[in-house]
Amino acid sequence: MDEHTSQKDDRPPCACTAVKKLSRVLGRAYDAALSSAGLNNTQFAVLRAISCHAGDPLARIAHSLETDRTSLYRALNPMIRDGWITIMDCEGRRCNSAKLTLKGAKVLATAERSWERIQGQLIRDFGRTAYGSLVHEFSRLAAIAGKYEA
Repeated sequence: MDEHTSQKDDRPPCACTAVKKLSRVLGRAYDAALSSAGLNNTQFAVLRAISCHAGDPLARIAHSLETDRTSLYRALNPMIRDGWITIMDCEGRRCNSAKLTLKGAKVLATAERSWERIQGQLIRDFGRTAYGSLVHEFSRLAAIAGKYEA
């Protein structure tokens, strides 16, 4: 019995809680690795998504990151302030898109080297085959969980 429960609990661990705990631990590891590039893991993910989907509506970027537009805009504000990205109107549509600036592209390139190091170390330590299976199972679990979204 753990110190936080008053009685024995035979239920399997909550999938959401387990993944969130893992996310916090991984987030701290990636944040530490990316700190030398001057950004955190959330900023890295957003810059990478913008780089891969340059000119796409921000709604599409938010969707690719599995986040809502409000959270995305909140993450974008410091990157706009720091001159890493610019926001522009989508051509002929009522929407905004983002584009990396030269400064943003340099920050991303520096961060990608740090990311590749931590990513490679984690995969080596976890095991390449086990890592591939884990990612596959996460995708499968996400697809199942997606069925229950309101």
